[in-house]
Amino acid sequence: MRPELKIAADVAWYRLQRFEMANLGAAGVIAVALALSLGDLVVRVSFGALLNLLVYLNNDYLDVVEDGASPTKDAEKTRFLAEHRGAAVRSQLGMLALLLIIAWAWGDGLIWPLLFGGGICWAYSAFLKHWPFVDVLAMMVWGVAMPWVAVPPGSDAGWALLLQLGLFSGVFETIQVMRDHDEDGVAGVRTTAVVLGMERTRWLLRGLLLAAGLYAAVTFGWWLAVLPWSVLALRIPEGDLSPYWNRVRLLLGATLLIECALVYLGAASG
Repeated sequence: MRPELKIAADVAWYRLQRFEMANLGAAGVIAVALALSLGDLVVRVSFGALLNLLVYLNNDYLDVVEDGASPTKDAEKTRFLAEHRGAAVRSQLGMLALLLIIAWAWGDGLIWPLLFGGGICWAYSAFLKHWPFVDVLAMMVWGVAMPWVAVPPGSDAGWALLLQLGLFSGVFETIQVMRDHDEDGVAGVRTTAVVLGMERTRWLLRGLLLAAGLYAAVTFGWWLAVLPWSVLALRIPEGDLSPYWNRVRLLLGATLLIECALVYLGAASG
């Protein structure tokens, strides 16, 4: 296998194992909820998959030195990437060229998630993740921009779902910086959790959950606040946050699915 293809395959498999392409699943569900044609759905989700692959490869490329020193990363994948940086650049350029061609040929707004989603991910990987508070805000923008691939121009219902995803992404990023607090502190990386400390970051997390529930209540129905707000009843562990993170994903994912079902029923009846 050519190094360019192996690097891309390694990135895809590693991220899928870690459930880090959830935005692509969200895009697919949103596309169904908006009752897009089968052809439009396939093109948009495929575009989103390729965009995900590009931004995650770019992240790994920029972080290759840090990942090589981290005991939690895939050492073999990181070593291969470090030894084939030229192939990694060619792989990224090839994917970018293909995305630009698809966005130009298909049109219908695909260029915007490429510019904003790809742009914010590059900026986050390059420097924004080292800026406290901006790291969480950037991922909230990312949470809107990446699944934007599923929303055609002029879809108010689609934007209502995207904004909900932006709030959910703020929750997930806050958990992420909490999970990496110790490692980032040792490395001198000033994330939100490092600057605020764990206790105050927990309060930030609770505030974002309150906001996400309030948005769900106002936009889709008061009873939908129950799911995001039920996360507040979960104990935030002192140690391993992975089980907690999975429970949050389950509850917020269920919220999004219900909201998409409401949008779908509205689109189908219309």
